Amino acid sequence: MLASDPVDIRGEKVYEGKAKALFRTENPDVLLMEFKDDATAFDGKKKGTIVEKGYFNAHISALLNTFLEDEGMPTHYLGTIEDRYHLVRHMDMFGLEVVVRNIAAGSLARRLGMEEGTVLPKPVLELYLKADELGDPWINGYHIAAMELCTPEELASMEAAAWEINRLLSGRLEEIGLVLVDYKLEFGRDPEGTVRLGDEITPDTCRFWDSVSGDKMDKDRFRQDLGGVEDAYREVLTRLERGRA
Repeated sequence: MLASDPVDIRGEKVYEGKAKALFRTENPDVLLMEFKDDATAFDGKKKGTIVEKGYFNAHISALLNTFLEDEGMPTHYLGTIEDRYHLVRHMDMFGLEVVVRNIAAGSLARRLGMEEGTVLPKPVLELYLKADELGDPWINGYHIAAMELCTPEELASMEAAAWEINRLLSGRLEEIGLVLVDYKLEFGRDPEGTVRLGDEITPDTCRFWDSVSGDKMDKDRFRQDLGGVEDAYREVLTRLERGRA
Protein backbone atom coordinates (compact mmCIF):
# COMPACT_ATOMS: atom_id res chain seq x y z
CA MET A 1 0.00 0.00 0.00
CA LEU A 2 1.37 3.38 -0.97
CA ALA A 3 1.50 6.18 1.57
CA SER A 4 -0.82 9.16 1.14
CA ASP A 5 1.97 11.73 1.31
CA PRO A 6 3.88 12.14 -1.99
CA VAL A 7 7.04 13.01 -0.10
CA ASP A 8 6.92 9.58 1.55
CA ILE A 9 6.73 7.67 -1.72
CA ARG A 10 8.68 9.91 -4.09
CA GLY A 11 11.80 8.09 -5.19
CA GLU A 12 14.28 8.71 -7.96
CA LYS A 13 13.24 11.23 -10.59
CA VAL A 14 12.99 9.41 -13.90
CA TYR A 15 11.76 12.25 -16.12
CA GLU A 16 11.20 15.99 -16.02
CA GLY A 17 9.51 17.87 -18.80
CA LYS A 18 8.22 21.38 -19.25
CA ALA A 19 5.04 20.83 -17.23
CA LYS A 20 5.47 17.58 -15.28
CA ALA A 21 7.96 15.36 -13.48
CA LEU A 22 7.87 11.61 -12.88
CA PHE A 23 9.27 9.79 -9.85
CA ARG A 24 9.67 6.13 -8.98
CA THR A 25 7.70 4.70 -6.06
CA GLU A 26 8.18 1.59 -3.93
CA ASN A 27 6.00 -0.21 -6.50
CA PRO A 28 7.96 -0.69 -9.75
CA ASP A 29 4.72 -0.70 -11.74
CA VAL A 30 3.60 2.69 -10.40
CA LEU A 31 5.06 6.16 -10.89
CA LEU A 32 4.30 9.44 -9.17
CA MET A 33 3.51 12.29 -11.57
CA GLU A 34 3.92 15.87 -10.38
CA PHE A 35 2.14 18.71 -12.20
CA LYS A 36 4.17 21.92 -12.20
CA ASP A 37 3.25 25.60 -12.45
CA ASP A 38 5.92 26.19 -15.11
CA ALA A 39 4.59 27.24 -18.51
CA THR A 40 6.33 27.28 -21.87
CA ALA A 41 5.28 28.01 -25.44
CA PHE A 42 6.77 28.07 -28.93
CA ASP A 43 9.14 25.14 -28.31
CA GLY A 44 10.36 26.64 -25.05
CA LYS A 45 11.13 30.10 -26.46
CA LYS A 46 8.55 31.66 -24.13
CA LYS A 47 8.71 30.73 -20.47
CA GLY A 48 6.74 31.73 -17.42
CA THR A 49 4.65 30.60 -14.50
CA ILE A 50 0.90 30.13 -14.29
CA VAL A 51 -0.02 30.35 -10.61
CA GLU A 52 -1.62 27.11 -9.34
CA LYS A 53 -1.54 25.59 -12.85
CA GLY A 54 -0.25 22.34 -11.39
CA TYR A 55 -3.22 22.13 -9.05
CA PHE A 56 -5.77 22.93 -11.76
CA ASN A 57 -4.24 20.54 -14.30
CA ALA A 58 -3.91 17.67 -11.83
CA HIS A 59 -7.59 17.87 -10.99
CA ILE A 60 -8.81 18.52 -14.55
CA SER A 61 -6.80 15.58 -15.89
CA ALA A 62 -8.01 13.34 -13.05
CA LEU A 63 -11.65 14.13 -13.83
CA LEU A 64 -11.25 13.58 -17.58
CA ASN A 65 -9.20 10.40 -17.20
CA THR A 66 -11.78 9.02 -14.78
CA PHE A 67 -14.54 9.89 -17.23
CA LEU A 68 -12.73 8.08 -20.05
CA GLU A 69 -12.00 5.05 -17.86
CA ASP A 70 -15.69 4.87 -16.95
CA GLU A 71 -16.43 4.85 -20.70
CA GLY A 72 -14.08 1.90 -21.23
CA MET A 73 -10.95 3.75 -22.39
CA PRO A 74 -7.72 2.33 -20.85
CA THR A 75 -5.57 5.07 -19.26
CA HIS A 76 -2.51 5.24 -17.05
CA TYR A 77 -4.34 7.08 -14.25
CA LEU A 78 -4.56 5.35 -10.85
CA GLY A 79 -5.43 8.13 -8.43
CA THR A 80 -4.66 11.60 -7.08
CA ILE A 81 -2.54 12.42 -4.05
CA GLU A 82 -2.87 15.82 -2.43
CA ASP A 83 -3.11 18.79 -4.77
CA ARG A 84 -0.88 18.08 -7.74
CA TYR A 85 0.28 14.48 -7.82
CA HIS A 86 -1.08 11.51 -9.76
CA LEU A 87 -0.29 7.86 -9.31
CA VAL A 88 0.09 6.42 -12.81
CA ARG A 89 0.97 3.10 -14.39
CA HIS A 90 4.59 2.67 -15.45
CA MET A 91 4.43 2.35 -19.26
CA ASP A 92 6.75 2.31 -22.23
CA MET A 93 5.74 5.47 -24.03
CA PHE A 94 5.75 5.42 -27.83
CA GLY A 95 7.37 8.82 -28.25
CA LEU A 96 4.48 10.07 -30.37
CA GLU A 97 2.00 12.90 -30.10
CA VAL A 98 -1.42 12.14 -31.56
CA VAL A 99 -3.25 15.38 -32.37
CA VAL A 100 -6.93 15.62 -33.27
CA ARG A 101 -8.30 18.88 -34.68
CA ASN A 102 -11.99 19.75 -34.94
CA ILE A 103 -11.58 23.46 -35.66
CA ALA A 104 -8.74 25.28 -37.42
CA ALA A 105 -6.50 26.98 -34.87
CA GLY A 106 -2.84 27.37 -34.05
CA SER A 107 -0.35 25.69 -36.36
CA LEU A 108 -3.01 24.11 -38.59
CA ALA A 109 -4.56 27.48 -39.39
CA ARG A 110 -1.13 28.93 -40.16
CA ARG A 111 0.08 25.95 -42.16
CA LEU A 112 -2.99 25.70 -44.39
CA GLY A 113 -3.83 29.39 -44.53
CA MET A 114 -7.20 28.84 -42.89
CA GLU A 115 -9.00 31.40 -40.79
CA GLU A 116 -8.87 30.50 -37.12
CA GLY A 117 -12.25 29.23 -35.98
CA THR A 118 -13.10 27.47 -39.25
CA VAL A 119 -15.01 24.31 -38.37
CA LEU A 120 -13.46 21.42 -40.27
CA PRO A 121 -15.93 19.32 -42.32
CA LYS A 122 -14.16 16.27 -40.90
CA PRO A 123 -11.79 16.17 -37.93
CA VAL A 124 -8.10 15.87 -38.77
CA LEU A 125 -5.71 13.45 -37.05
CA GLU A 126 -1.99 14.22 -37.13
CA LEU A 127 1.08 12.43 -35.77
CA TYR A 128 4.17 14.15 -34.39
CA LEU A 129 7.49 12.82 -33.14
CA LYS A 130 7.94 13.79 -29.50
CA ALA A 131 11.40 15.37 -29.73
CA ASP A 132 11.89 18.87 -28.35
CA GLU A 133 15.35 19.17 -29.93
CA LEU A 134 13.78 18.65 -33.37
CA GLY A 135 10.72 20.82 -32.77
CA ASP A 136 8.33 17.84 -32.54
CA PRO A 137 8.19 17.28 -36.33
CA TRP A 138 5.07 16.14 -38.15
CA ILE A 139 5.48 12.50 -39.27
CA ASN A 140 3.38 9.70 -40.78
CA GLY A 141 3.02 5.95 -40.51
CA TYR A 142 5.95 5.31 -42.82
CA HIS A 143 8.28 7.28 -40.57
CA ILE A 144 6.92 5.48 -37.53
CA ALA A 145 7.57 2.10 -39.15
CA ALA A 146 11.08 3.14 -40.21
CA MET A 147 11.91 4.27 -36.67
CA GLU A 148 10.19 1.21 -35.16
CA LEU A 149 8.34 3.36 -32.63
CA CYS A 150 5.43 0.94 -32.43
CA THR A 151 3.78 -1.87 -34.37
CA PRO A 152 1.16 -1.18 -37.07
CA GLU A 153 -1.42 -2.71 -34.74
CA GLU A 154 -0.43 -0.37 -31.91
CA LEU A 155 -0.61 2.65 -34.21
CA ALA A 156 -4.07 1.56 -35.35
CA SER A 157 -5.09 1.16 -31.70
CA MET A 158 -3.89 4.68 -30.87
CA GLU A 159 -5.70 6.22 -33.81
CA ALA A 160 -8.93 4.37 -32.99
CA ALA A 161 -8.64 5.48 -29.36
CA ALA A 162 -8.04 9.09 -30.44
CA TRP A 163 -11.23 9.11 -32.52
CA GLU A 164 -13.25 7.59 -29.68
CA ILE A 165 -11.78 10.07 -27.18
CA ASN A 166 -12.75 12.86 -29.55
CA ARG A 167 -16.35 11.66 -29.56
CA LEU A 168 -16.49 11.19 -25.80
CA LEU A 169 -14.74 14.41 -24.78
CA SER A 170 -16.59 16.57 -27.30
CA GLY A 171 -19.88 15.41 -25.85
CA ARG A 172 -18.77 15.79 -22.24
CA LEU A 173 -17.40 19.29 -22.77
CA GLU A 174 -20.46 20.39 -24.71
CA GLU A 175 -22.47 19.66 -21.58
CA ILE A 176 -20.46 22.23 -19.63
CA GLY A 177 -20.40 24.91 -22.31
CA LEU A 178 -16.99 24.22 -23.82
CA VAL A 179 -15.97 23.46 -27.40
CA LEU A 180 -13.15 20.96 -27.93
CA VAL A 181 -11.14 22.72 -30.65
CA ASP A 182 -8.14 20.38 -30.74
CA TYR A 183 -5.95 18.37 -28.41
CA LYS A 184 -2.76 16.33 -28.06
CA LEU A 185 -2.63 12.77 -26.72
CA GLU A 186 0.26 10.51 -25.79
CA PHE A 187 0.04 6.73 -25.47
CA GLY A 188 2.15 3.95 -24.03
CA ARG A 189 2.31 0.20 -23.63
CA ASP A 190 1.78 -1.28 -20.16
CA PRO A 191 3.61 -4.44 -18.98
CA GLU A 192 0.73 -6.59 -20.24
CA GLY A 193 1.00 -5.07 -23.71
CA THR A 194 -2.16 -2.98 -23.49
CA VAL A 195 -2.07 0.39 -25.27
CA ARG A 196 -3.14 3.03 -22.76
CA LEU A 197 -3.64 6.77 -22.79
CA GLY A 198 -0.88 8.52 -20.86
CA ASP A 199 0.38 12.04 -20.13
CA GLU A 200 -2.43 14.53 -19.34
CA ILE A 201 -5.68 16.02 -20.65
CA THR A 202 -5.66 19.67 -19.60
CA PRO A 203 -5.80 23.23 -20.92
CA ASP A 204 -2.06 22.81 -21.54
CA THR A 205 -2.66 20.07 -24.10
CA CYS A 206 -6.15 20.97 -25.39
CA ARG A 207 -7.81 24.03 -26.83
CA PHE A 208 -11.10 24.75 -25.05
CA TRP A 209 -13.31 27.62 -26.21
CA ASP A 210 -16.41 28.87 -24.42
CA SER A 211 -19.36 27.76 -26.52
CA VAL A 212 -21.21 31.08 -26.11
CA SER A 213 -18.57 33.80 -26.00
CA GLY A 214 -15.84 32.00 -27.94
CA ASP A 215 -13.35 32.98 -25.23
CA LYS A 216 -10.20 30.86 -25.12
CA MET A 217 -10.03 28.78 -21.94
CA ASP A 218 -6.59 27.22 -22.35
CA LYS A 219 -2.86 27.90 -22.68
CA ASP A 220 -3.42 30.11 -25.72
CA ARG A 221 -4.15 32.84 -23.16
CA PHE A 222 -0.51 32.48 -22.06
CA ARG A 223 0.86 32.05 -25.60
CA GLN A 224 -0.94 35.14 -26.89
CA ASP A 225 -0.64 37.34 -23.76
CA LEU A 226 -4.42 37.55 -23.42
CA GLY A 227 -4.37 37.68 -19.61
CA GLY A 228 -6.74 35.85 -17.31
CA VAL A 229 -4.84 32.58 -17.66
CA GLU A 230 -5.38 31.37 -14.10
CA ASP A 231 -9.04 32.34 -14.24
CA ALA A 232 -9.53 30.29 -17.41
CA TYR A 233 -7.93 27.16 -15.91
CA ARG A 234 -9.94 27.61 -12.73
CA GLU A 235 -13.17 27.98 -14.71
CA VAL A 236 -12.56 24.77 -16.67
CA LEU A 237 -12.05 22.87 -13.41
CA THR A 238 -15.10 24.46 -11.81
CA ARG A 239 -17.34 23.51 -14.72
CA LEU A 240 -16.07 19.93 -14.74
CA GLU A 241 -16.62 19.62 -10.98
CA ARG A 242 -20.11 21.07 -11.15
CA GLY A 243 -20.98 19.28 -14.38
CA ARG A 244 -22.75 22.26 -15.88
CA ALA A 245 -22.05 25.37 -17.93
